[in-house]
Amino acid sequence: MGLTVSAASAQTLPQPQTLPQPFGPAVPGVPSLSQSPPPSVVAKQVAVNTRAVFSETNEPIRSGLVWRVFEDRGDTSQPNIVARSNSPVPSFTLSPGNYIVHVAYGFASASKHISVQAGNLNERLVVSAGALKLKGAVGDTPIPASRVTFSVYVPEAQNSEGRLVIANAKPDEVIRLPEGTYHVVSTYGDANAIMRSDLKVETGKVTEATLNHRAATVTLKLVASEGGEAFAGTAFSVLTPGGDVIREAIGAFPSVTLAEGEYVLIARHEGKVHTKDFKVESGLDRDIEVLVTDNP
Repeated sequence: MGLTVSAASAQTLPQPQTLPQPFGPAVPGVPSLSQSPPPSVVAKQVAVNTRAVFSETNEPIRSGLVWRVFEDRGDTSQPNIVARSNSPVPSFTLSPGNYIVHVAYGFASASKHISVQAGNLNERLVVSAGALKLKGAVGDTPIPASRVTFSVYVPEAQNSEGRLVIANAKPDEVIRLPEGTYHVVSTYGDANAIMRSDLKVETGKVTEATLNHRAATVTLKLVASEGGEAFAGTAFSVLTPGGDVIREAIGAFPSVTLAEGEYVLIARHEGKVHTKDFKVESGLDRDIEVLVTDNP
């Protein structure tokens, strides 16, 4: 049963003792459940449309782009990536604030500081870059892609191989680079068949070049007679006439690609050593046979 107190009887009740208030701010009252919470303030998102162009030509770059948007904190801390895209013309939806837009085109790049406030933004980044597209050949014969690789260097001072940019690039691979002059080293096989060239990369252009090797592939054999069956388990060493080791291999008939020139072949089998002088002519692939009867 509920308790009802009249106004008259309330006057005769003793007054409660007033307690001291605790220090500190007053505790806010609990809002009524019937009241709606105040609407939250949501920052309006801004669309930032970006594109990249080549310097000088001002032509749009339509492929090979990697975009990143960083939060610009204005200090030396590691910037935080807030968006990324591989689209040629991406559109980023960002909250108001300061950002750094970065675009990479292979080994070339460009960046721009932007301030996002309201409305849509259109940003253009200028990239000074071109590309290399390389091939290898012996005479008029292309070298198979599996047999040749390319390394690209940025020359520094008197050193043509000052700084390695990319190693083991394959033929016909599009190597995107900042404009400038580069030193290219082409390696055919895994021995001494090497060619070098200095190539210029121009912005907005693909420089295509074929590095022509003067080399051949020879197959090494130790035989009892000309055209005979090769001895298995033979250890071969290919040396220059001056005694520098170019290549070593073990087997019945290993192959090696060598630059044009003169060489000494040493074959070791069952405790015996057999030698032969031979010559490599560019484009002439052939067998080099060492006869066991030549070196008893």
